Amino acid sequence: MSELDWQKSTFSGGPQGECVNVAVAPDGTIRLRESDEPRTVLATTPEGLAALLEHLRPRPSS
Repeated sequence: MSELDWQKSTFSGGPQGECVNVAVAPDGTIRLRESDEPRTVLATTPEGLAALLEHLRPRPSS
């Protein structure tokens, strides 16, 4: 795999310094990794990541 340009997600930065890194691979897939485990990489499509973020987004209380 070619070297990826990893960027720290704007959603990162909890009290323990957890960081999610995001990169776009040459084939257009999105790669995700946790800063404490940089060799463990998840791959998804842009649509898959958008669906995950939508699912995780807090909903207003009724």
